Amino acid sequence: MCYCYILYSESLDKYYTGHSCEDLQERLRRHLSNHKGFTAKTKDWIIIYYETFDSKNNAYKREREIKDWKSKLKIQKLINDSNQIEHPDL
Repeated sequence: MCYCYILYSESLDKYYTGHSCEDLQERLRRHLSNHKGFTAKTKDWIIIYYETFDSKNNAYKREREIKDWKSKLKIQKLINDSNQIEHPDL
């Protein structure tokens, strides 16, 4: 199982979109660890949305589609329409 996911940082008031074929909690842990990159700027990221895919290629295509929107409002609408906000059970 692969995922396209959206993280949210309240302190930055920003979204981050990514894809992964690993456990989402493990992937989040890596985003919160010390590393170089956009998500290293803060440690309050939460998984706010995700979609499942049968292949890494399809998850990556969806990530690119969402990133190409370049619209915070479209991302917020996607999240709000899904009723998926925050997934403590992941």
